[in-house]
Amino acid sequence: MVTIHRAHGLRVIIFTDDHEPAHVHVFGDGHAKINLIGPDGAPALVSTEGMKRSDVRRAMQIVRDQQEQFLARWRQIHG
Repeated sequence: MVTIHRAHGLRVIIFTDDHEPAHVHVFGDGHAKINLIGPDGAPALVSTEGMKRSDVRRAMQIVRDQQEQFLARWRQIHG
């Protein structure tokens, strides 16, 4: 697991042994999984577990703002 970003008490992680499609896991008080490219090209929320709505919104904003950098890291890690 590689932490690729930290902000606002949230940690964005890519698991090295993970699967397609390209996605990140965001951990705070709970967990969210976010695909880096959704059907419309924007990041898409896949699931949440125990995360407050405000943290989910914050996580989505972080991933939107950093989408290209996170995709580059995904490709670097997964080829």
